[in-house]
Amino acid sequence: MSYRIKSGDTLSAIARSHNTTVSALMKANPQIKDANLIYAGKSLNIPGSRDSFEPGPSKGNSGSPSTSGTQGPTSAGPASQGPNGSPFDIAKSHLGKNAGSLKLEKGGVGSDMEDWVPNNVNCANFVSACLEQAGQIKNGQHHNAVVGLQANLDKDPNFKRVSLADAKPGDVVSLKTNGGHHVVMFAGMKDGKPQFIGSNNVNADGSQKITISSMNYPIMSIHQYRG
Repeated sequence: MSYRIKSGDTLSAIARSHNTTVSALMKANPQIKDANLIYAGKSLNIPGSRDSFEPGPSKGNSGSPSTSGTQGPTSAGPASQGPNGSPFDIAKSHLGKNAGSLKLEKGGVGSDMEDWVPNNVNCANFVSACLEQAGQIKNGQHHNAVVGLQANLDKDPNFKRVSLADAKPGDVVSLKTNGGHHVVMFAGMKDGKPQFIGSNNVNADGSQKITISSMNYPIMSIHQYRG
């Protein structure tokens, strides 16, 4: 999510209004060298609560998820592959783990996830790390905001937007939710419904866990690695 700075704004006030911290804002916006010096009209990347999975109404093209926890889909087909393996297989190996704990693991996905990201908004952090581990993106393409990762993949010639009909497990799926955006990876089909794997807000305290679920939110884009 991005925010355009208004006259009279302060970084601390912006952080409070978006449920984040000044430190997190500065890490997400390295162009800011002084927390007390921001300029009206400039845009900020907000690593806040809007990049999370939020249940919606069960009608139309948006609705609450049917979470299948650590159970995988019944049919997946060939997964998208990178130089170091499949991001789908990498993600699946972490099913059931809390995102907050995964970030602290040394090596693997945990080492590529950024620790400062709040535990309720790790969806892009987790997907980025899986893509890095598979060798599909570089560290500099990692992004903790859904639209930021989407933009990075749009600029990468190794990725192409595809339809759901052509999706492979491990393809990056950006969704439009009631509260903003969410990003997961395609995980195959189950009972005729698409399944998605990612860091989802399923814990009682609102924090995220790696799960597979069906989601009825509108799809903004599906990026498939073609490198």
